[in-house]
Amino acid sequence: MSYLEYSVKYVPSGFRKIFYLNWPLALLLAAVACVGFLMLYSVAGGSFTPWAEPQMKRFAVGFAAMIVVAMVPIYFWRNMAVLAYIVGLLLLIAVEFVGSTGGGAQRWIDLGFMRLQPSEVMKIALVLILAAYYDWLPVQKTSRPLWVLLPVLLILLPTALVLSQPDLGTSILLLTAGAIVMFLAGVHWLYFATVLAGVGALVTAVFQSRGTTWQLLQDYQYRRIDTFLDPASDPLGAGYHITQSKIALGSGGWSGRGFMQGTQSRLNFLPEKHTDFIFTTLAEEFGFLGAFSLLVLYALIVVFCIASALANKDRFSSLLILGVGVTFFLFFAVNMSMVMGLAPVVGVPLPLVSYGGSAMLILMLGFGLVQSAHVHRPR
Repeated sequence: MSYLEYSVKYVPSGFRKIFYLNWPLALLLAAVACVGFLMLYSVAGGSFTPWAEPQMKRFAVGFAAMIVVAMVPIYFWRNMAVLAYIVGLLLLIAVEFVGSTGGGAQRWIDLGFMRLQPSEVMKIALVLILAAYYDWLPVQKTSRPLWVLLPVLLILLPTALVLSQPDLGTSILLLTAGAIVMFLAGVHWLYFATVLAGVGALVTAVFQSRGTTWQLLQDYQYRRIDTFLDPASDPLGAGYHITQSKIALGSGGWSGRGFMQGTQSRLNFLPEKHTDFIFTTLAEEFGFLGAFSLLVLYALIVVFCIASALANKDRFSSLLILGVGVTFFLFFAVNMSMVMGLAPVVGVPLPLVSYGGSAMLILMLGFGLVQSAHVHRPR
């Protein structure tokens, strides 16, 4: 009898599941969140208000919600997949009619006690419905055209709704995460090769449509592309964000300027320093070592997700864990690439570090599903 089995034997049955949680994963999530609290305290000039304190409360609620979700059997969440997807779609549609506007985009629903961003809900709901679909579908039908069409529609519908808000960054994340889940489920690689060829044609069409009556992107999105290709072309306008971000990243050097000593954030040269560009504040204050340490924490979270998925013998659970892990990876990969000038600025927050309510809560619920799959895996 192992030490865990011996300990669990004398614990009331209602509490035994706590011992089966993936505690290393939970502690890694808490460690990343603590990095976020530290940086939000710094960018506020050494104050827990207005960002660090609310973020800490949200994480506490999110962590508790993760444990509650983990205690519910995974088959319940599989049965709820269709409902979750429908609710996510209805919320995205509701944004068009009752959504609140911020930063030139209509992406939120004001619930009074918080502003909910339905696209965040859809990130997890999409993974949930795709995992349930491929769990239901016989493996031999996975690559047949008719059975490939349905998940494609499941992905494109919310992607189109999010793109209309407009939110190019989140729509790209939905599309990419959905495609990766399909690939992991066993869909033949030729489908993806065809799509990539189509993406190449679409990119060409995007540039060709600029300034015409059938322009495919908004003007500000084209400006973001221009800024990505040549930030120096408009250093005080569209290129200001990425220019200041690169200055902050470079000034951090190997070990950084020191906690709360970053000039770019302290003197307010760095825009959105508490949300999308908080990684540059970290890099300026703690240098390459601090930035790399955060990247290691992120990588370990993804590794634990992959290990949990590989150890799970249930197809739905494995795909769900991998889907949440992929979504999490895309979050931090896109954000870090964006602030370093390796990708266009698309407004994707740094998970568990950037200030935000619905993004953190929904992400923690997603990891609650990961924990539920881990706790209730076949033994």
